[in-house]
Parts: sequence; structure tokens; C-alpha cells
Amino acid sequence: MAEIRVTGGELKGRRLYVPKGGVRPTTGKVREAIFSMLGSVEGASVLDLFCGSGALGIEALSRGATQLVLVDTQTAPARRNAEDLGLGERAQVIRADALRFLRRAEQGPFDLILCDPPYELADRLGADLVPLIPAVLAGGGRVMVETSPDRPLALGLPVVKERAYGDTLIRIYGSDGT
Repeated sequence: MAEIRVTGGELKGRRLYVPKGGVRPTTGKVREAIFSMLGSVEGASVLDLFCGSGALGIEALSRGATQLVLVDTQTAPARRNAEDLGLGERAQVIRADALRFLRRAEQGPFDLILCDPPYELADRLGADLVPLIPAVLAGGGRVMVETSPDRPLALGLPVVKERAYGDTLIRIYGSDGT
């Protein structure tokens, strides 16, 4: 088992369970950079697609988001972390394919969507995600995408910020260019 910690907010320093193999957790350094780029997430409703361990979404809750929906085809790590941290009704874990979840669009709108797909699939997901994201993104909302710089995921929304950290590319998209 690998171990990472929440980097900021009310849960700062708390450990997150990350099973070995199959899950590529966002490093603490990159999570800190993401939330520095995003600024305040106070009061936000957050959707974490391809959530893996749930580290990104849990980081958002720790930093003031009020609601979190974690979506992945393998939910055991995210569910364990939500339970271990006592997140209760603030975090809902849904076992589903991200595209299928978005097509149903039963929840939302979300102020912040965190999208960290497997790097090897990211560049092929853009065409499927482009028509689905706007249906669940709140006006003035943002989408954070984490991919490889070699195979970036393009969403067709205005890029507000972009930074590369080694083998990680972070893009923040805005729903209205803000």
C-alpha cells in the first residue's frame, strides 16, 4: 500500500489509502499546485471523475467544498478514504464509468469538475467529454484536467490556466472564459 496525505485545509496531514498498482495518485506537490491555481473552492459542489483514491476530491472538501461526488469503475479506495476520514454525507461514492455517469446527468450542476483519467486514455476521451461536461458544469464553473503533456485531453472550453510539472500537465478550463 502506498500512502499520501491531504495537503491543506481541515484534513491537512490525514493519511489517504492508495493501493499499489492500478491507481496513479496525484502527488502532494501537484495537488498543492492544482489548488493554488484554482484558488478558493469554498462552498463548491465538486465532481471527481476517474477518482481513483479520491485524493483530489477529498482535497477539495478539506479546503472548503461542501459536496463531493466521486466517480470511478473501481471505488474501493475512494470509499475507504471517505469512510476513514468520516466524510459522511459530504462525499458520495458512485461506481460507474465516467462517460456513462455524465450521460445520465442525474446530478449537478457542479462548480468544479476534477478530471484525472488514466494518462494512456486521456487524449482519446476529449471527443466524448466535450458534449457531456457542459450539461453538468455550473455557470462560472471550472474543470481541472490532469494528463500527460504528451497526450493531453482537450475539452473545447476556454483554458484559464495551464502548467506542466514533470510528466503532469494541469489545465484549468472555465465555463465562460473566467
